[in-house]
Amino acid sequence: MNNKRIFLIVLDSVGVGEMPDAAAYGDEGSNTVKAAASSGLLDMPNMKKLGFFNIEGIDDMYDDSPSSYPALVGRMAEASRGKDTTTGHWEIAGIISEQPMPTFPNGFPQEFIDEFSERVGRPCVCNKPYSGTDVIRDYGKEHEKTGCLIVYTSADSVFQIAAHESIVPVDELYRCCEIAREMLTGDLAVGRVIARPFEGEWPYKRTSRRHDFSLVPPKNTMLDELKERGFDVLSVGKIIDIFAGKGITEFVRTKDNAEGIEKTIEYMKKDFNGLCFTNLVDFDMVYGHRNDAPGYAGALSYFDSKLPEMLRLLGEDDILMITADHGCDPVTPSTDHSREYVPLVIYGKNVPRGKNFGTRSTFSDVAATVLKQFGIASDIKGTAIF
Repeated sequence: MNNKRIFLIVLDSVGVGEMPDAAAYGDEGSNTVKAAASSGLLDMPNMKKLGFFNIEGIDDMYDDSPSSYPALVGRMAEASRGKDTTTGHWEIAGIISEQPMPTFPNGFPQEFIDEFSERVGRPCVCNKPYSGTDVIRDYGKEHEKTGCLIVYTSADSVFQIAAHESIVPVDELYRCCEIAREMLTGDLAVGRVIARPFEGEWPYKRTSRRHDFSLVPPKNTMLDELKERGFDVLSVGKIIDIFAGKGITEFVRTKDNAEGIEKTIEYMKKDFNGLCFTNLVDFDMVYGHRNDAPGYAGALSYFDSKLPEMLRLLGEDDILMITADHGCDPVTPSTDHSREYVPLVIYGKNVPRGKNFGTRSTFSDVAATVLKQFGIASDIKGTAIF
């Protein structure tokens, strides 16, 4: 195999400790990995061997963390203002967001809701910050009786629409989301419009047919730089949605972490030349937002158990990069994202071994590192780590 392949895996929300400005976001004391470990169920021997627990913020978790390890490790601070998925992923790809995306702690303006209802032909209920599971419990019966859309938000920059698949077919729900995405501009330009279908009887169950409708990145990312020069850019999971399809040459959506890992492994068995960018969302969506520390620990342990297979499939010139986009501490009172440093583990036969690079000032150092490895000179934000 003569091609170079980089596998960039985002463990969605796996933060490694509060940033200095965490208190301004209501996140003082957050440390997602330590919170998951507090369940007593965290088992990550393979990441430990790579040097993961030598990263500052979690380096005191184990007395027997290796003094020598084969990977390049450290942590990164978020230079952007925010702690949401879109901002974090965009920064990983080279865009630093100087202004935070708008949030709506009191719901969206009523005039917007009225216009949206008129355009989609359905009334709306809720229009408040809400947990995704709680909102269908509290508003699902009304939705079934009236056919109204359940619209809600969170501490993140999102407009979410929940609907029972037997009342509002998924394609119709997606159409409503597309209309909302078209309308949410200017001061209302949230990072994501999210379709949240559910099924069954009360208290209901969310299905895997969630779909995100994101803002288009305002300028080129590393994905565009790669695609424009003829490299493959493969998307696994919700990467395709986070970047609104921009800079992607091939994609596969996934229903959970297990499928995301398997699809990544499938790409590892194929010959391509470029980047495979994976998001594993369950850490955040299923465990972090539901304050489920045991479940979070189990998901991390499962990822770790699949790591040896991934490492075996790396070719001579391949690189594996493992990072995160923000935190979501599962033991704090909040169920929202947390403003944390994120880990970065880089492994490959041609990657410097056993080095801890400390703390980088921006997630965009990932983009700069990726582009350097492919010989691309760019004005993308960030400084290459090696």
